[in-house]
Amino acid sequence: KIISVIFVIEYFTLSTTLTVPMPIDDLAEVDYSLSSLPAVFQPFIDLDFKGTVYAAGNYTGPPYVAAPFTIPDQSNSMLYLAFSEYFFQTSSFAYYTTGAFNITITEEVSRKQRNGTCSYFNISTEIFNSIIPEVAKYSVTPYPVMLKLMATEIPIISLEQDSFTAEIQGSMEVFAVLPDSTTQSLFTMNIAANTSIALNIFDQKLMGSLCLNR
Repeated sequence: KIISVIFVIEYFTLSTTLTVPMPIDDLAEVDYSLSSLPAVFQPFIDLDFKGTVYAAGNYTGPPYVAAPFTIPDQSNSMLYLAFSEYFFQTSSFAYYTTGAFNITITEEVSRKQRNGTCSYFNISTEIFNSIIPEVAKYSVTPYPVMLKLMATEIPIISLEQDSFTAEIQGSMEVFAVLPDSTTQSLFTMNIAANTSIALNIFDQKLMGSLCLNR
């Protein structure tokens, strides 16, 4: 018994000094090593994990400091999980550095199967002619449109009651796709958005519902 106790203590001590990465997807990994020895009480045990998200294969420390927090006392469930702002901030930083927020939308990549039918991203330059007259000078003939979306700053994550908000700064560049498959840049617009995201678990996957505040 003494040997097993010593082994357990040494294991926990070792796990607090090592990075223990687990892949989230092809772009990011989470370090779930213990940040301190477990706190054992008569009715429960507290396990504090680091919860730092890194770009896959890059364990450079993110520009955030983890603030301590506590879980409210409850006893009607067997297991409680709590995630801090730090977890979401490092997630945002990791995905930003990998370019995950840079998206190109064309007719070819936006086809989706929905109830046996296909929906298409099918916008042409003609739709912009009345809104932005300058576009008509470059595109007398209607051409398909390609959109390039890019985050220009790290999205800012803030926890709120029952959800969290994300402040997103980005830009969108609109291209005309010419008959020879080359593109002509039409215009670029800056975007600032404030969104609320509520998290739920469906089919063992963490999913988010998005609401645009402004």
